[in-house]
Amino acid sequence: MHIKKDLSFSALRKKLSACFESLPEHRQSEKIKHSLHDVFMSGFAMMHFQDPALLQFQRNLEEGLRRNNLRNIFQVQSIPKDSQMRAVVDKVDSSGLEPVFDDFFAVLQRGKHLEQYRFLGDHYLVCLDGSGYFGSEEICCSGCLRKESKNGKIRYEHQILQAALMHPDMRHVIPLVPEAVRNTDGTDKQDCETKAGKRLLKKIRKSHPKLKIIIVGDGLYSKQPFIEEVKASGINYILVAKPDDHKILMEWVNEQRQLKEVSRMEFRDLKGRLHVYEWINEVPLNGNKETVMTNYFEYWLIDNGKVGYHNSWVTNIPINEQNIKELVRGGRCRWKIENETFNTLKNQGYHIEHNFGHGKKNLSMNFFLLNLIAFFMHQIFELTDDLYQECRRAFGSKRNLWDHLRVSIRLLILPDWETLLLRILKPSEFV
Repeated sequence: MHIKKDLSFSALRKKLSACFESLPEHRQSEKIKHSLHDVFMSGFAMMHFQDPALLQFQRNLEEGLRRNNLRNIFQVQSIPKDSQMRAVVDKVDSSGLEPVFDDFFAVLQRGKHLEQYRFLGDHYLVCLDGSGYFGSEEICCSGCLRKESKNGKIRYEHQILQAALMHPDMRHVIPLVPEAVRNTDGTDKQDCETKAGKRLLKKIRKSHPKLKIIIVGDGLYSKQPFIEEVKASGINYILVAKPDDHKILMEWVNEQRQLKEVSRMEFRDLKGRLHVYEWINEVPLNGNKETVMTNYFEYWLIDNGKVGYHNSWVTNIPINEQNIKELVRGGRCRWKIENETFNTLKNQGYHIEHNFGHGKKNLSMNFFLLNLIAFFMHQIFELTDDLYQECRRAFGSKRNLWDHLRVSIRLLILPDWETLLLRILKPSEFV
């Protein structure tokens, strides 16, 4: 069975090892019992198998058999205890883990696997969305966001702004490096998603200086400061523009409708549903003297006289009859980052909202990143690994597959990842 060498588990694990080995050591040499590599790789293994009890179980194997699967599969020489791992991970700056996202992206790009994500010629859709991954009324750190309820209670939260490359026709998403929405100077200045968005744009452009990107986001981002930041980065955009948030823009569009200057196109699909598209180029985003000029389009899906879907967007891409349908598909693609990324991370076994440990500095964010890297690796397998794909087909659901994988590493000592997959796929051959 063919496994692409550069995208195999072993190759990706080596890239992870290189990243973990490059992390700056903050401990005194005489106090080091477990290397940073072993600490972080143990944490990653826990996320990879979606098993918070993995480390203890593998330590028990090591004590009884002098062998364990972390050593064989992940090259971990010394397994830390949970408390030791948290203490070490908490003090490592999260930026040290970010190069992994570029490394994984690069091997997909070199292998031509991203070509199927091309949109409107040679562009790529990168969708933005924010989500929380920790919340408590008792546990907090200096980076926590503070939210006060009506009854005066303070809730502490960690939030993330995630970017992911996606395509309307592709089920799998490619996560890019995220940006934390967090306070950097205690609680005096509250960070927000749009500020994080501007920082994330700089990260994306630095990591991918030549990639032709179309940023897709909700109505939070269709404001002049963010659009100016997007344009300054040499990036295109498709952003939701809700009428209530853009009253000057809508007044202008409605005036042009009365003058018959707004283009319109309709068609019925094979199910009898009516698709209605309207658009106009070069309209003012707001009433400012130095307003951004943008292009506006709107879409309705009508079934049996009832509106099943309706939305409107702004974009800097000139709109015409040839691209309006694709622009709408691109705008609607934003739901994938919520459904295919955050929903998967929250409800399909990754447990990003589980409190693996909060810490005082970086623990919560570092665990989130290790979880996201595991998700990224699994997405690569879904796209490129024939053996993994055959296992997915054989077990029907991702949850069922990973249940079998977790049971196997508890019952068996395995030499490598591929043997583990083969063992559950064709157990009779190993009798």
